[in-house]
Amino acid sequence: MQKKKSVDQVKQEIVKLGPVLPGSIGEQWNVCGTPGCKCKDVVNAKKHGPYYQLSFSVGGRSSSMFIKKEDLPEVRKRVRNYQELKKLITALIQANVDLVRKSGFGRRP
Repeated sequence: MQKKKSVDQVKQEIVKLGPVLPGSIGEQWNVCGTPGCKCKDVVNAKKHGPYYQLSFSVGGRSSSMFIKKEDLPEVRKRVRNYQELKKLITALIQANVDLVRKSGFGRRP
């Protein structure tokens, strides 16, 4: 069983996270429209790519953005940070509930 955290502890962890990005990263391989291109070869087709795309929803609206290959490590880090942020928000809510149960509504975190 995990030790319960205080409101202040969780807030400090949230601040330390750094930049976040929601969503998931997909990899795409494409076929172009150029006649005779290697991507259309019947025997040994070589599709173009990979291309990376971040798909996400914010405020109920879906969106996506292409990611340069050199930016991929940073985007992956930010997506992991977002996953951690969601866990920390749940922990913050739990810490606030625990505080109210213990001390009532008069104490501010």
